[in-house]
Amino acid sequence: MTPRHLLVLLDCGDTLIDESTQVFAEDGTVLEAEMIPGALAMLHDLDEAGFRLALVADGRTASFRNLLAQHGILDLFETLTCSDNVRHEKPSPRMFKAALGSLDLGTEDAARCVMVGNNLARDIAGARALGITGVHLAWTPRYPREPATERERPDHTIMAPGELLPLLERLDVLLREAEERTA
Repeated sequence: MTPRHLLVLLDCGDTLIDESTQVFAEDGTVLEAEMIPGALAMLHDLDEAGFRLALVADGRTASFRNLLAQHGILDLFETLTCSDNVRHEKPSPRMFKAALGSLDLGTEDAARCVMVGNNLARDIAGARALGITGVHLAWTPRYPREPATERERPDHTIMAPGELLPLLERLDVLLREAEERTA
């Protein structure tokens, strides 16, 4: 397998997990929830294709550990960057910088990353402000599908998780070709 140049940052709620199915503990921690249609297969496909995966999500680390473990996918992620640990929420650049740092990358590596999320104001605007490619997963009507500002305009939009792997494979080839030209 050819090593991938592109790294994939993923939101969780309504990007992997269907927020409408969440079951909460009394303290607000999410105990369990169902995945959105196609997300489980997408994660396994991305892993098998050699993409490095990182979670960048607003909420409690314990919630995300519960959810990812429930579906047997916790080990697919190199790192979990959660707002309760960073003490900031997306679109704060601190969330994205923390994720990059946990992958031993700096902001100069942002162009090697793609952020996949459902929320234009948080996921896409925050990522793009740092130079990370924004991919909007617009499967749910619970969040706006049209950007309110230019910063919220995604670089790419997909309607279903199954569309992500082919897009990332194309972007990875373009990134590798660009890196070879500048080497």
